[in-house]
Amino acid sequence: MNNARVAYLWDEKLVKECIRLPAVFGRARLVHNLIEAYGLISKLKVIRSSPASYEDLNVFHSDLYLEHLKQITDIDDDYISNAQDENFGIGYDCPPVPNMFELVSTIAGGSVTAAKCLTMGIADIAINWCGGWHHAHNNRAEGFCYVNDIVIAIEKLKGKFKNILYVDLDVHHGNGVQDAYWTTRSVYTLSFHKFEPGFYPGTGSIEDIGCGDGEGYSCNFPLNEAYSDNTIQFVFEKVFNSVYSNFAPDAIVVQCGADALSHDPHGGACLTSRGYCACISTVLDKQKPTMLLGGGGYNHSNTARLWTTLTAFVTGVELDEIIPEHNEWPEYGPDYMLPVQGTLIKDTNKKSYLEDCINKINENLKKHLAKTEKLEPESKIYKTGGELVKSDYKINKSYIPKYSYVQKTESTCDTMQPVDVYDFVE
Repeated sequence: MNNARVAYLWDEKLVKECIRLPAVFGRARLVHNLIEAYGLISKLKVIRSSPASYEDLNVFHSDLYLEHLKQITDIDDDYISNAQDENFGIGYDCPPVPNMFELVSTIAGGSVTAAKCLTMGIADIAINWCGGWHHAHNNRAEGFCYVNDIVIAIEKLKGKFKNILYVDLDVHHGNGVQDAYWTTRSVYTLSFHKFEPGFYPGTGSIEDIGCGDGEGYSCNFPLNEAYSDNTIQFVFEKVFNSVYSNFAPDAIVVQCGADALSHDPHGGACLTSRGYCACISTVLDKQKPTMLLGGGGYNHSNTARLWTTLTAFVTGVELDEIIPEHNEWPEYGPDYMLPVQGTLIKDTNKKSYLEDCINKINENLKKHLAKTEKLEPESKIYKTGGELVKSDYKINKSYIPKYSYVQKTESTCDTMQPVDVYDFVE
């Protein structure tokens, strides 16, 4: 039986700000409402997100960038990005939107609050599907990402956890997070992504392993076109377990970008929910404090299908494949089914190539981390609210789909019954 304590980050303002993002306009509400339609909210500890402070953002983003975002308030249809905007990455793939600073502080706040849930021992797993913006750099927006909430959240986690393992499942390489920790050892970045000529962002070669003090603490698994569930399960289990054994993280952050799903317009991979759930199962087997974040996903209905499935998987709930009727039900036609359908496109990743990559990664681990495999450490005890809570939980793997705070009671959706929502207080 699943007894993990799962926190789900939510706030109406968080959803409202996320649905303003041009690349994923309206997606956040679609995701949240499907989770509610399945009744999963009652299985979660709903934690109200609060905006990140300037100081929170400033642990990664530069003053110049943040001050520029503050200046972007009123944007009309005729607004054209100027040279200063473009210096900060505002334009082209990250167009300006009204009240930019409020947008980024709200989005980053979801992941900062998720980090608080883990550092305070309130939850074993914290979920923020509105987070996961892994391309933003300290002084510029990039790749639909205006703020790197991941780095900011990791920095918050480092206040309690010495070593953080960051895992990226997005079809695009997580260049912003990797660059942030390129020369450090306290955060190990591990990315599985499509790597083809001309495919954004063009980084994430298997040769990219960090430099200086951080040499060997970045790991990239570059996958070819149309990688499938079988491929990701094969490489993830082997590589993740090797990295985990050698790095010995105290906490794990996973970016679950949904653009590696079949039928994503910006993807080119062929995963279904089964492949993602297998990866998350491997992570949660380690029973470490874990943060699950969103990310890419440009087929919005399929993204909602995936993240709802992952939410159910983490909470040990098996869902009906028929999507329940709710306000966004028409978005899931014509079949109105939960499983993400695969494709008949041939996986171009040959086993010999995958094994070569695994061998190179293991060689790098042996060379740079120089640790032998060891037995799983005993469950740690975290202190919360004056009580000792043993972090010892198990995930029910029988269901892998084939395809200080205060309590308030309110509704997280107009059509749903009221649920308990917890607020952090100073």
